[in-house]
Amino acid sequence: MKNKKLTMLLLTMTLSALSFTGCGSGAGQTASQPSSADTPAETVSSETAVPETTAPDTESDDTSGSDQVVLNTLYPLPTAAEDAGIYVEPIPDLSDSFIRGMDVSSILAEERSGVKYFDADGTEQDVFTTMAEAGVNYARIRVWNDPFDEDGNGYGGGNNDLATAIALGKRATENGMKVCIDFHYSDFWADPAKQMCPKAWVDMSIDEKADALYEYTKDSLTQLLDNGVDVGMVQVGNETNNGMAGETQIPNVAKLMSAGSKAVREVSASCGSDIKVALHYTNAEDYDNIDSILYKLSSFQVDYDIFALSYYPYWHGSFENIKNVMKNIQDKYGKETLIAETAYCYTTEDTDGSGNSVSEGDLIDAYGATVQSQSTALRDVCATADEAGALGVFYWEGAWITVGDANADNSPIWEEFGSGWASSYASEYDPEDAGQYYGGCSWDNQALFGADGKPLESLNTFKWLKYGTNAEPAIDMVNVPTVTCNIGSDVEMPGTVDVVYNNRALNASMPVEWYEEMVRNIDTSKAGHYEVTGRILDENAASDDQTEVICIVNVERLNYVSNPGFEDTDTSMWTVTYEGGKNPTDFQQKEGDAHTGEYSFHFWSESDMDFSIEQEFTDLEPGTYELKAYFQGGDIDDSAEMALYAKAGDTVSSDAFTAQGYANWQEPTVSSITVTDGTLTIGAHIKCGAKGWGTIDDFTLNKID
Repeated sequence: MKNKKLTMLLLTMTLSALSFTGCGSGAGQTASQPSSADTPAETVSSETAVPETTAPDTESDDTSGSDQVVLNTLYPLPTAAEDAGIYVEPIPDLSDSFIRGMDVSSILAEERSGVKYFDADGTEQDVFTTMAEAGVNYARIRVWNDPFDEDGNGYGGGNNDLATAIALGKRATENGMKVCIDFHYSDFWADPAKQMCPKAWVDMSIDEKADALYEYTKDSLTQLLDNGVDVGMVQVGNETNNGMAGETQIPNVAKLMSAGSKAVREVSASCGSDIKVALHYTNAEDYDNIDSILYKLSSFQVDYDIFALSYYPYWHGSFENIKNVMKNIQDKYGKETLIAETAYCYTTEDTDGSGNSVSEGDLIDAYGATVQSQSTALRDVCATADEAGALGVFYWEGAWITVGDANADNSPIWEEFGSGWASSYASEYDPEDAGQYYGGCSWDNQALFGADGKPLESLNTFKWLKYGTNAEPAIDMVNVPTVTCNIGSDVEMPGTVDVVYNNRALNASMPVEWYEEMVRNIDTSKAGHYEVTGRILDENAASDDQTEVICIVNVERLNYVSNPGFEDTDTSMWTVTYEGGKNPTDFQQKEGDAHTGEYSFHFWSESDMDFSIEQEFTDLEPGTYELKAYFQGGDIDDSAEMALYAKAGDTVSSDAFTAQGYANWQEPTVSSITVTDGTLTIGAHIKCGAKGWGTIDDFTLNKID
């Protein structure tokens, strides 16, 4: 009997210990392995020894409180500016608890594909250790329900099932990071373009689906905690602007979100931990739409803590706008904010032979495709988030680099290990996107690691945010000037170029000397495109160390008309006059009625019409010009007076046109317009009966001699 009681006591103690471990034991404690049979044990535990926990050697400005706990004491942040090869402007008041996060979802698939990661000295090292040393204190990991086909072949994109999340989460925890779990509630990518239902939930009613989502979330989160993953945040959905788990109606989406939130709250309460619930959206450039989403969430009483946003500077508006969006969320709705995704490229070159999501045309002003600009962009996003009072920033997939050789066919590797954005096996689940465009990684040029697996210096931006760096002044990029030369005219090359330094406070306009032979070789007698090289005249640089720059020269027939197709909202350069008390015209936004673009000059009235639209010029070069425009219209009888015209002094030249019906565009042309004193007025006049209609678009005025 004593032995039986002792056995029961030991069993009770063991279960209690397991229960404690399951509530997030953190680094250094033994945790059970993932249950997935296809996950090798060696991928679950880090091979790198965990450093001893030490108190941060820093004078923190943080105040007390659970939201002010210094993250990752294993790798203390700097206490002063450090010397570096790149310049980071300090954010002096930045809290040590500011989330300096990284999405790490692809790492396991990368390593299985043969990718090796190194420290800055070229020594192979656990990539989580390298990131933690660089200041990353939070790991974000996506989770798909079942990213495999019926034969067990992975869909790609990291094959991010729960077992993968556990393996990645353990390594993050062992390196002192907290973990954000990003449930997509899909078997593959969920974003504004698609929110596909998991295969297992397809035939469920909304109530059944909500129950399934609740159980899935609760079970998954419990398994993560049971394996020692230090989960601090859970995303209930990913970029859910247009739905979640196959649902698009707001009441249904809200029901699913509430089910997910309930599961997180229950697990968090049972563990006595503080796991925050985040909802995730994108298209932050649309202030009003984000506000509308928040209002609807409030109306349906969805329970959450954080409203997280994707913010990529290429696509999602200005820094000022995102700051205002986050402040509105906090002030009006009382929710915390977070940048859940951001990134910037360090090169426009393709390193894996599968194309890039971001190329030269996506770059924004003052940020080039350089390691310095990548660092500056990340720093500026963090500074904006801090100014707005946000919790922090996650960089998206900073370790998703090329596998194999850029000049080789890496498809077999992508297919076997899921290290490309999608494999061919995903076509059964997502035939319209992944099924047509599967392949490698399109994000490699935005990673914070080079194609060789070594960290770029921009990775250290995270740890340098507060105190910045000491770096010698250096040119980061030169804004490439573009010159447009009219056919038959002389090329006028710019005398200065705008130079952007690593320290943006040093930016300057500097004189430039263009190579004369290249300028002489420009043929202005016909249309053409040229690149002319020159060098910056920098008195502080040695004569053999002058920076070379390029100017783009386009030789073409210039269109002297301002806002010729009415696409700009400023139409003040156009003068509209009309007879009668009501203006029958407007600048209409309707792509079907425009010759090009979305806008055109439109007219219609229930009464007779007599109007003109004109634009004046006062500084044209003397010479011969040609005027054209496009017109479509209908319900106009033959007695109407319609003409395109040009007035130079007392001379009026015109070309009459008629209405030939919808989309039957006429092209009236006025040739041989002589300009002697630089002044000219162009326009169109229409006089027609009631209910006539039409649009005028795309005026052009070219100098032909």
